[in-house]
This record gives sequence, structure tokens and C-alpha cells, in this order.
Amino acid sequence: MISTVLQDLFGGKAAEAVLLSLFHQGEAYGRAVSRDFGVSLDSVQRQLDRFERSGALVCKQLGRTLVYSWNPKSRVAARLRELVGVAYDGLGPEVKEVVFQARRQPRAKDKPVIRR
Repeated sequence: MISTVLQDLFGGKAAEAVLLSLFHQGEAYGRAVSRDFGVSLDSVQRQLDRFERSGALVCKQLGRTLVYSWNPKSRVAARLRELVGVAYDGLGPEVKEVVFQARRQPRAKDKPVIRR
């Protein structure tokens, strides 16, 4: 669907999907990234594991789901996040709207839905 320099730098669509999703959401889990970007779950999970082993990401378990986020103690993670931010800013608003349309948090009760 989309292609950025991240795909070329990190060797595949799954790495790009993981990094963009983490930048946009702040945290991510494998199935959501797989569903949003149309990438196989297995390849997404391998990328998440690889980034965690490198120290760029940290993982916590919520029920049976492993949720990944940026490692706040890693200087490499901070620089990687800046690099992903450059690629993310290069995406058009229509691309962001299509790829990141799924809500990850529940809407507050009685909050109106605003369509743009």
C-alpha cells in the first residue's frame, strides 16, 4: 500500500509497518500492525522480536497479548524514532487516514463523532 525509505533501509515491508505503527500509536501489537498494513502476522512478530532484541523496543504482556513500545532508556531508540518521524511526516494525510483508520482506544461515553 505505502512505501517509504524505511522499507529500503530495514529490508522489508514488515519493518516499515512496525516502525510507522509505533510512531503513530506509541505502542503496538503484532496482530494490529498486520491488519493495518496487510503484512503477514509472522513477519511482523519476527520484526518486533528483532527490534526488541536490539534494545530499540520494550515489551509488556497484557493478558495474552505482547504490547511493544519505544525503549525510553535507549539512545538508539530515540534516534530511530526521529528517523521514523521524518518518514512519517512525508506521508500524505490521505495515506495516514487510510492506514491508521482503526481506533485503538474506546471513545468516551456521549462524545460526538466528528467526521472530516
